[in-house]
Amino acid sequence: MRQPSNHISRRRFLAAAAVAPLAGAAACTYLEGTMTNTRPAAQRIYFTTQKRTAWIDADGGELHCFDFDVPDQVTWQGGGFFSDGRVLFLSMEERRDGPGRPFGEYYHKTPTHLWAYDPRDESLTELITRDRLAVFITPQALLGDDRLLVQVVSEDGVGQTYSMNVDGSDAHPVTHAGEGLPYGLTVSPDGRRLAFHLASPQGYQIWTSDVDGGHRTKVAAHEDYLYFGPSWSPDGQWLVYQGCRHHQDPGHDWSDLCLGRPDGSEHRFLTEGQVLWFGASYGPPEARGGGSDAPVWTPDGAILATRRLPDSKVPWEYQAQREDTDHFNRDYKPEEARGGTEIWRFDPADGAAEALTHSDPPVWDFRPHPSPDGRRIVFSRVEVGGVPAAWVADADGANQRLLSKGLNDGGLDYPRWAPAS
Repeated sequence: MRQPSNHISRRRFLAAAAVAPLAGAAACTYLEGTMTNTRPAAQRIYFTTQKRTAWIDADGGELHCFDFDVPDQVTWQGGGFFSDGRVLFLSMEERRDGPGRPFGEYYHKTPTHLWAYDPRDESLTELITRDRLAVFITPQALLGDDRLLVQVVSEDGVGQTYSMNVDGSDAHPVTHAGEGLPYGLTVSPDGRRLAFHLASPQGYQIWTSDVDGGHRTKVAAHEDYLYFGPSWSPDGQWLVYQGCRHHQDPGHDWSDLCLGRPDGSEHRFLTEGQVLWFGASYGPPEARGGGSDAPVWTPDGAILATRRLPDSKVPWEYQAQREDTDHFNRDYKPEEARGGTEIWRFDPADGAAEALTHSDPPVWDFRPHPSPDGRRIVFSRVEVGGVPAAWVADADGANQRLLSKGLNDGGLDYPRWAPAS
């Protein structure tokens, strides 16, 4: 085996999970050779588990685990797919500063690295060396096999997005320094425009621009709403995103479903009453997790989103009275939790909606994602006090089946289908 260097033999692609219907010890294989799964890559589902990324066949079977032997990297997350089959990864070093401090004070001081994993020769290549950019960098979107968008956050917490070659050269700013933190960038289907939300002093706003940052258009902005997570429709004619009434809900638990034209000519709500689960906090104290949930488009132009049951309450209660008032500041009160959430399908044309999942007693379904052919969906499901598992179902919600519970049944998050290519 070759020794670690800037071009590193693949040892750690991330750990993985027990598969249904097995319980107890994880069914997990570390691959020492090539990726020999005979199914197309589009039949694979990727997810994060135990600070790593794993994939499993969508029909079940053995969980495939890889192990990158890179010193000091404690977290690995997938960041996208190149057209030639390589996978973009973000790794993160041990947190240097932060326990007991607000999230916003330390996250950008944690060194990160970007890599490309190539299954053809089992190699891992670091893309951007530390002498080019700041400590904290994260991939935002691939613009092709040779170019990507990267968020760069300085030591003083100022974020800015750059377009650059995959080695960090020829970097050009796409967003403006000092205007706030831009993230959640997505590329339009024709590759010509970007959509993103901007965490500005005036609130979270939705913007579009050319891929080089020019011709910017404000799609949605209002002081009463936190607009978040824009996603392009398959035909590029619409953006779907969320609107959270953050003054009434400083914990960002709930939101409504919004639809807007990329040119800013139209913005409307598809739901009312803050009925979507937004904050998605879950798990017991020893395995606490979370992260913003977001609506997604299906290949046929419908929208999948996570809708709460009436009068639902999460087990992690936001504590606004503390000095640290960011939305991670919560106390665990499972005895006060009630209700749950379901995956719903929305028609953007008329707002018609139908539930795809249902559980009795209620559980918390979230993170829906459709397969490339539109025939199935994968989503996360978690009970109060438990950890999330990945479930698959037909596109209409039928034939729901447990797929994986994560490494050593320790839970997983962000299940996503590999792209069709």
